[in-house]
Amino acid sequence: MVIGDGVLTPAISVFSAVSGLELSMSKEHHQYAVIPITCFILVCLFALQHYGTHRVGFLFAPIVLTWLLCISALGLYNMIHWNPHVYQALSPYYMFKFLKKTKKGGWMSLGGILLCITGSEAMFADLGHFSYAAIQTAFTFLVYPALILAYMGQAAYLSQHHHTSYHISFYVSVPDSVRWPVLVIAILASVVGSQAIISGTFSIINQSQSLSCFPRVKVIHTSDKIHGQIYIPEINWVLMILCITVTIGFRDTKHMGNASGLAVMTVMLVTTCLMSLVIILCWNKPPAVALSFLLFFGSIELLYFSASLTKFTEGAWLPILLALFLMTIMFVWHYATIKKYEFDLHNKVSLEWLLALGPSLGVARTPGIGLVFTDLTSGIPANFSRFVTNLPAYHHILVFVCVKSVPVPFVPPAERYLVGRVGPAAHRSYRCIVRYGYRDVHQDIDSFETELVARLADFIRYDWHRTQHTSPYAEDDASHSNESSSERRLAVIGTVAFSGTRGYGIEESVEPASVSIGFSTVESVTDVIEMQAMGAGAVERRVRFAIDDDDSESDVQTKMYVQLEEELRDLMTAQEAGTAFILGHTHVEAKQGSSILKRLAINFGYNFLRRNCRGPDVALKVPPVSLLEVGMVYVV
Repeated sequence: MVIGDGVLTPAISVFSAVSGLELSMSKEHHQYAVIPITCFILVCLFALQHYGTHRVGFLFAPIVLTWLLCISALGLYNMIHWNPHVYQALSPYYMFKFLKKTKKGGWMSLGGILLCITGSEAMFADLGHFSYAAIQTAFTFLVYPALILAYMGQAAYLSQHHHTSYHISFYVSVPDSVRWPVLVIAILASVVGSQAIISGTFSIINQSQSLSCFPRVKVIHTSDKIHGQIYIPEINWVLMILCITVTIGFRDTKHMGNASGLAVMTVMLVTTCLMSLVIILCWNKPPAVALSFLLFFGSIELLYFSASLTKFTEGAWLPILLALFLMTIMFVWHYATIKKYEFDLHNKVSLEWLLALGPSLGVARTPGIGLVFTDLTSGIPANFSRFVTNLPAYHHILVFVCVKSVPVPFVPPAERYLVGRVGPAAHRSYRCIVRYGYRDVHQDIDSFETELVARLADFIRYDWHRTQHTSPYAEDDASHSNESSSERRLAVIGTVAFSGTRGYGIEESVEPASVSIGFSTVESVTDVIEMQAMGAGAVERRVRFAIDDDDSESDVQTKMYVQLEEELRDLMTAQEAGTAFILGHTHVEAKQGSSILKRLAINFGYNFLRRNCRGPDVALKVPPVSLLEVGMVYVV
């Protein structure tokens, strides 16, 4: 519904602003002027989106401030000039009196009243730019009073002209002397208001695709300083076409208003329902508090929502149609993505299969780094086994990369990389899980590759350092990595380089700390044994045995240092040789015996979206010369 609102709000905002021309020209000229002018403004609005709002953002505040002061002044003028007692209408008494007198007609009119609050549902898009206090202060002390004065001024004018006025619109109450300046300010304000909901649409689609709920689209960050300013070309042009279609199709603000009102009310009603869950699950409040919140706000919103539904045949069908279409796309994409992951999970290859590959089986190791992208966080993906089966060679440094979008807004850089070994150290195989929040900016491929190699180097130093302190008697490399039958646990490798300062952390369990008893350092001691004499009447004694073996320990440390340097040298040499990105090129089919609905969703819906949306190589910005695609057929 929010995305559908991104179609309706620009259309109705610009159209209603331009419709002020009807009072300045004849009816014949008016009907041929308003639609083309509206369409031209909408085309310009969407055509300028790729520049980003930061270039013209400095104009937004003066335009909106001028507009709010303008409607406040017009409201005060109409109140003083036509009906100074209109302020009494602020009393809720007249609201109940109106509903009691008009009954069903008054209830049905509530759907039109919704237009006075449209736009507030997109306030979430502002939270990336302003604080809660700033929004609350501006709305309470500026926006709300300005709107109340504007509506009271129109009511004062209509109270004296309801018998003679054939047009009930904002421009009827504007004096002739200032009508043209007000028209210009209104058009500029409608463009700014439309920009807010367009930015909100981009934001919600970007977050949806990060959570695998929307097909992959190109996201461009238009500002280096302000995080939330993004531009999505495909969505931008689709919105423009739909906005122009709605403008030409409806041709009046009544039908657009009915459609926009239902969209806004549905957004608010769903938000209230979800908010009641937040109160219980996130804020840990009693269910009674959530129920009270839901009943109070939900009953009011249901009243307006039911009134909006009565306008279904008069334009309110459009947001429901758009929402159903978008829900179908999102459901099909998310369902197929989950099924693909389950297929990968059930068809992954064991670690022993990878470790068994070697020259005896005709498998060669080529220079360079091979980054195998997979959705799995453990095991060997099926697409890599298919790759090695058809081309018996893989890179000297092998890294299984899993890019995960986690359901939090941001992941701190120090917690982004989870790195671990796959098999023994001599195999030179690693696993790296890269975690992004749904509002994080994904790195370009050059900086990603450079940082990934840096994090691998940090992990190698950390791993040998940990082994040195926990297993000082490791005889060889095999004893260093005797966990070859199962994958080693992953470590959080932060952005602090490993040079005595800890820049890492353990993800799962922490090794027992080394304890030195009575010694300044434990490096010169091979064993420390504490024995306590126990017995009735016996004097407590503590005996310490310390066996020094400096020569043997020095040899072990030297050997481990040589192995550390050798592994780091191999990593640097492989980086100089080049990096290959190994991705799966998938085709998904519904398995035999599936229902017609599933076959339609998978064989036609998902595959159509996959072919016409951006692939993972484009999303990751992988250079074509470094790309290796492995064809896979998923039967789900």
